[in-house]
Amino acid sequence: MIQSELRIAHRALTIGVTLAAALGMSFAGFTAAHAAESATLVGTWAGNGSISFSSGTKEGARCRAHFAKTGATSYIMSASCATASARVDQSAELSRVGANSYVGSFFNQQYNTGGQIRITVNGRSGYVRLSGEAGSAVFNLSKR
Repeated sequence: MIQSELRIAHRALTIGVTLAAALGMSFAGFTAAHAAESATLVGTWAGNGSISFSSGTKEGARCRAHFAKTGATSYIMSASCATASARVDQSAELSRVGANSYVGSFFNQQYNTGGQIRITVNGRSGYVRLSGEAGSAVFNLSKR
Protein backbone atom coordinates (compact mmCIF):
# COMPACT_ATOMS: atom_id res chain seq x y z
CA MET A 1 0.00 0.00 0.00
CA ILE A 2 2.84 2.37 0.78
CA GLN A 3 4.41 1.63 -2.62
CA SER A 4 1.07 2.36 -4.29
CA GLU A 5 0.80 5.70 -2.49
CA LEU A 6 4.41 6.52 -3.43
CA ARG A 7 3.68 5.78 -7.09
CA ILE A 8 0.61 8.02 -6.99
CA ALA A 9 2.58 10.81 -5.28
CA HIS A 10 5.40 10.43 -7.83
CA ARG A 11 2.92 10.63 -10.74
CA ALA A 12 1.23 13.66 -9.19
CA LEU A 13 4.62 15.33 -8.71
CA THR A 14 5.62 14.50 -12.30
CA ILE A 15 2.34 15.87 -13.64
CA GLY A 16 2.70 18.99 -11.46
CA VAL A 17 6.27 19.64 -12.63
CA THR A 18 5.28 19.03 -16.27
CA LEU A 19 2.29 21.37 -15.94
CA ALA A 20 4.37 24.06 -14.22
CA ALA A 21 7.05 23.78 -16.91
CA ALA A 22 4.44 24.02 -19.66
CA LEU A 23 2.85 27.07 -18.04
CA GLY A 24 6.26 28.65 -17.53
CA MET A 25 7.15 28.05 -21.16
CA SER A 26 3.83 29.46 -22.30
CA PHE A 27 4.32 32.53 -20.15
CA ALA A 28 7.87 32.97 -21.42
CA GLY A 29 6.61 32.61 -24.99
CA PHE A 30 3.90 35.19 -24.37
CA THR A 31 6.40 37.59 -22.82
CA ALA A 32 8.81 37.21 -25.74
CA ALA A 33 5.99 37.65 -28.28
CA HIS A 34 4.69 40.70 -26.41
CA ALA A 35 8.17 42.25 -26.26
CA ALA A 36 8.71 41.59 -29.97
CA GLU A 37 5.36 43.15 -30.88
CA SER A 38 6.03 46.25 -28.77
CA ALA A 39 9.32 46.75 -30.64
CA THR A 40 7.61 46.68 -34.04
CA LEU A 41 6.83 49.52 -36.33
CA VAL A 42 3.07 49.50 -35.63
CA GLY A 43 1.84 52.73 -34.04
CA THR A 44 2.58 56.43 -34.08
CA TRP A 45 6.12 57.81 -34.20
CA ALA A 46 7.42 61.40 -34.13
CA GLY A 47 10.76 63.13 -34.25
CA ASN A 48 13.23 65.38 -36.02
CA GLY A 49 15.69 65.14 -38.84
CA SER A 50 16.92 66.86 -41.96
CA ILE A 51 16.09 66.91 -45.63
CA SER A 52 18.77 67.40 -48.29
CA PHE A 53 17.27 68.49 -51.60
CA SER A 54 18.91 67.63 -54.93
CA SER A 55 19.52 71.38 -55.39
CA GLY A 56 21.95 71.26 -52.46
CA THR A 57 19.63 73.00 -49.99
CA LYS A 58 19.28 71.36 -46.57
CA GLU A 59 16.50 71.99 -44.04
CA GLY A 60 15.62 70.70 -40.60
CA ALA A 61 12.27 68.93 -40.37
CA ARG A 62 9.79 67.55 -37.86
CA CYS A 63 7.75 64.46 -38.74
CA ARG A 64 4.90 62.44 -37.36
CA ALA A 65 4.24 59.03 -38.90
CA HIS A 66 1.68 56.30 -38.36
CA PHE A 67 2.42 52.68 -39.26
CA ALA A 68 -0.11 49.86 -39.61
CA LYS A 69 0.45 46.19 -40.30
CA THR A 70 -1.10 44.91 -43.54
CA GLY A 71 0.31 41.36 -43.63
CA ALA A 72 2.70 39.01 -41.88
CA THR A 73 5.72 41.16 -42.82
CA SER A 74 4.15 44.13 -44.61
CA TYR A 75 3.25 47.60 -43.35
CA ILE A 76 1.88 50.91 -44.61
CA MET A 77 2.88 54.37 -43.43
CA SER A 78 1.30 57.79 -43.61
CA ALA A 79 3.42 60.72 -42.48
CA SER A 80 3.39 64.50 -42.28
CA CYS A 81 6.60 66.46 -42.14
CA ALA A 82 7.20 70.19 -41.74
CA THR A 83 10.23 72.33 -42.55
CA ALA A 84 10.67 76.10 -42.31
CA SER A 85 9.44 76.41 -45.90
CA ALA A 86 6.79 73.71 -46.35
CA ARG A 87 4.59 70.96 -44.96
CA VAL A 88 4.40 67.70 -46.88
CA ASP A 89 2.55 64.41 -46.60
CA GLN A 90 3.80 61.09 -47.83
CA SER A 91 2.84 57.45 -47.80
CA ALA A 92 4.92 54.28 -47.91
CA GLU A 93 4.69 50.53 -48.23
CA LEU A 94 7.29 48.59 -46.27
CA SER A 95 8.39 45.02 -45.65
CA ARG A 96 10.18 43.68 -42.61
CA VAL A 97 13.52 42.30 -43.82
CA GLY A 98 15.12 41.60 -40.45
CA ALA A 99 14.28 41.49 -36.76
CA ASN A 100 14.35 45.29 -36.60
CA SER A 101 14.78 46.37 -40.24
CA TYR A 102 12.18 47.53 -42.76
CA VAL A 103 12.53 48.63 -46.39
CA GLY A 104 10.11 49.85 -49.00
CA SER A 105 9.07 52.70 -51.20
CA PHE A 106 7.53 56.06 -50.33
CA PHE A 107 5.51 58.49 -52.41
CA ASN A 108 4.81 62.20 -51.98
CA GLN A 109 1.72 63.12 -53.98
CA GLN A 110 2.14 66.90 -53.52
CA TYR A 111 5.44 66.91 -55.40
CA ASN A 112 4.86 63.74 -57.44
CA THR A 113 8.07 62.21 -56.16
CA GLY A 114 9.09 59.09 -54.33
CA GLY A 115 11.94 56.80 -53.59
CA GLN A 116 13.26 54.25 -51.16
CA ILE A 117 12.70 54.21 -47.40
CA ARG A 118 14.72 52.23 -44.85
CA ILE A 119 13.90 52.02 -41.16
CA THR A 120 15.81 50.49 -38.28
CA VAL A 121 13.94 50.08 -34.98
CA ASN A 122 15.66 49.76 -31.62
CA GLY A 123 12.97 49.43 -28.94
CA ARG A 124 10.98 52.66 -29.00
CA SER A 125 13.53 54.51 -31.20
CA GLY A 126 13.70 54.44 -34.95
CA TYR A 127 16.16 55.69 -37.55
CA VAL A 128 14.64 56.50 -40.95
CA ARG A 129 16.50 57.09 -44.22
CA LEU A 130 14.73 58.20 -47.39
CA SER A 131 16.33 58.65 -50.80
CA GLY A 132 14.92 59.59 -54.16
CA GLU A 133 15.37 61.82 -57.19
CA ALA A 134 14.34 64.97 -55.31
CA GLY A 135 16.82 64.42 -52.49
CA SER A 136 17.32 62.47 -49.28
CA ALA A 137 16.33 62.69 -45.63
CA VAL A 138 17.22 61.18 -42.27
CA PHE A 139 15.07 61.17 -39.14
CA ASN A 140 15.31 59.95 -35.58
CA LEU A 141 11.84 59.01 -34.40
CA SER A 142 10.40 57.87 -31.07
CA LYS A 143 7.33 55.72 -30.60
CA ARG A 144 4.46 57.65 -28.98
